[in-house]
Parts: sequence; structure tokens; C-alpha cells
Amino acid sequence: MGNSVVLPDDFGDYLTIENAPQRFTEASEVAQKVTVAGVQLHPNLDHAAIFCDPPYIVAGPLKKLGYVSGWDARCYPSPVDECDYINVSAQLPEGSIERNKGWFDYVAVVHPVDNQALDHMLSQGYGNPFIHHLTWGIVPPERVSASDFDYAGQVVRFMVNTRTVIADAIGDEPGTLIIALPQEVIDHPDFSDALPTWVDGLEADQYQVESMQGGGFLIQFFVLTGGRIEVALRSGTTQTFNPKSVDKISKDEISAIQDDE
Repeated sequence: MGNSVVLPDDFGDYLTIENAPQRFTEASEVAQKVTVAGVQLHPNLDHAAIFCDPPYIVAGPLKKLGYVSGWDARCYPSPVDECDYINVSAQLPEGSIERNKGWFDYVAVVHPVDNQALDHMLSQGYGNPFIHHLTWGIVPPERVSASDFDYAGQVVRFMVNTRTVIADAIGDEPGTLIIALPQEVIDHPDFSDALPTWVDGLEADQYQVESMQGGGFLIQFFVLTGGRIEVALRSGTTQTFNPKSVDKISKDEISAIQDDE
């Protein structure tokens, strides 16, 4: 049996986004399939990525819901389709009642840097703003060791297996497994020898390993063609994203052209 997930029924009261019903339907279908397959999801989405210009048309309504824009004092360059965008994250504070209504933990408010990116964004016909992708949060396995190194091995193996389970459940080719780990794990003397055993079964081009800026664990991959729906395991992070992950995802994993074929 799957666990219960929720999406915000009052989304349209705050944001008018033409493709929101399509993305929410896709997210619901993915959640149903993967939870039936045994993958446990958090009740609400980890984040949504919304492209827009100017940014205040999304950030303003989010502020009314209690989101804090730029909460992590970061912006994330996002070179999508060889066009330059900037991603500024908004966070829904802990304890917000909006989370119980299905509002997302974070929103990536992504805006074009120049006219080339703006023209590219508008040419896709999805509207302004539009939801690029939605990301379900995967519940991490219960930690069995106080050691970050041991826990890294546990969660990486877990996500390698989860990637296979989700691919089988959905029937679509999963994206690259992006693995961001604490710097202390990367620097551990046994890391180089241990990593191949953690990612056993994956080809070298099916995963990327990097240190997580600010600490913590963030392991993610896309599950639908074009980067429409994603899943992520998050534990102990102090910022929404990892810059190196965003760069990799923007260049190689997603496109503003999101055909579902």
C-alpha cells in the first residue's frame, strides 16, 4: 500500500499557472505508482521549480503564504538549453500550516538573465509563469550509524535501489543519480574504495558524486522525460540546492522543451 500525499487545493487562489493542472496530475500519477511499489514519500512536495519573468509575479504570492525568498542566502545559476537563468529559492518555514495543505517545502523561482533566455522561455508556449518540474521528497531510511560515512553508504545504496524500483514502476528511463554528500565523507580515506560498492549496478555516466555545500545529504534524480517530475532524498541540508548539482541538472538533465513522448 502507498502512503498518502497531498497537493494544494488552493494553488489557483495564489498563482495562475496554465500548466499547473498537468504537472499536478503527473505528480499524482507518479506518487501513486511509486508508493504502490513500496517507495515512501513525504506527504508534500520537496520543491517546485517555476520559471517566470519578472520574479515578483511568483515570489510575491509566495510571500503571502509565508515563504521566505532567498532564505539560504544563495542564488543558483541555471544554464538551461544553453540559456542563462538564475534560481532563487523560497522556503516555507517549519511549522507553517500551509504545509499540511500540500504546499511545497521550497520553491525555485527561476528567471531569465537576458533577452535570449527570456525569448527562449516564452517561445515554449507554456505561459509565464510555468511550472517546470515538481519534486517529491523520499523518506530516508532509518539511520543505523552515527557516522556520516556509514550513513552515506546506507543512503546511496538505498537510492540506487530506489531508482531501479521507480524506473520499473513508471516505465520511463530515470535521469542521472545526483549524489551530494558532506565534504567529510568525500575526504574520508576509505571513500574511493567504498564508492564503487555503493553505486554497484550503475554505469559511470548514470551518477555524479559531489560535496554538499553547507553540509548534509541531497540525492536526487528525474523520473519523467524532459525533467517534469523528480524525486529527492534530503537529510541535514542547510540550503535548498547544491550549486554543482544545479549546474549538472540544468545542462544535462532538463530542458524547457518538455515533450512527454
